[in-house]
Amino acid sequence: MDNRPIGMFDSGVGGLTVYEEIKKKLPNEKIIYLGDTKEFPYGSKSKQSIIELTKNNIEFLLKYNVKLIIIACGTATSQALEEVRKIYRVPIIGIIEPTVKYIKQEENYNNIGIIATRGTIRSNTWEKSIKEKIENINVYNKECPLLAPMAEEGWTDNEIAKLTIKEYLNNFPKLDALILGCTHYPLFEKIIKEQMPETDIINTGKIIAKYLEENIEKSENNINIEEEIYLTDTECNFIQMANKILGHNIEIKEVEVK
Repeated sequence: MDNRPIGMFDSGVGGLTVYEEIKKKLPNEKIIYLGDTKEFPYGSKSKQSIIELTKNNIEFLLKYNVKLIIIACGTATSQALEEVRKIYRVPIIGIIEPTVKYIKQEENYNNIGIIATRGTIRSNTWEKSIKEKIENINVYNKECPLLAPMAEEGWTDNEIAKLTIKEYLNNFPKLDALILGCTHYPLFEKIIKEQMPETDIINTGKIIAKYLEENIEKSENNINIEEEIYLTDTECNFIQMANKILGHNIEIKEVEVK
């Protein structure tokens, strides 16, 4: 058994959709969560900026002797994962590889859609990763830059959210599955499913939770583990959204990450 905590970071509240799914599957695991709210959003930043921010976040989490780090951010996964794995010895998991493995197991998937931030889609990492592992599959990408900021504001189930989702999904062909390639996007999952009732909606948080359940050395910690959630800027809507996602009030600590 390895009782060390799991480290996890995102640019904001989106990574809590991954956090939530992991706690369901592995309630004995302690998770150190970092929300880099000071630098939100990542999706519009350059690749080099995202690599530097990712390195800073990893350095912060390593102070807690974590046994692995989850990049619970689609943009950082797509643009920084390969680079940081060359630097650090700690296992680092992004949202793409486990999801591609899951898709490969689903033989009935021929047409896959991906919605993500502008930076993620322009990196082409999702499409490249899928086509490297799966033959004869069609991949359709769509950048949805408004969704992450809307999620941070809590606009996930109002009329504006419905109209925005409808506009973004409008030009997709008939899909077998749609990947939510940003961890903020599961907050819109209900509306997305209403727009695409016959399409499997892939929440990467659920995929990562299942992957960890099957692949990590688990902890024997007490099930009632105190949450440790850190933000780089508390002047945001994070706490309100986090309480909604996790279903209870949370305490956060503001930290400086360099």
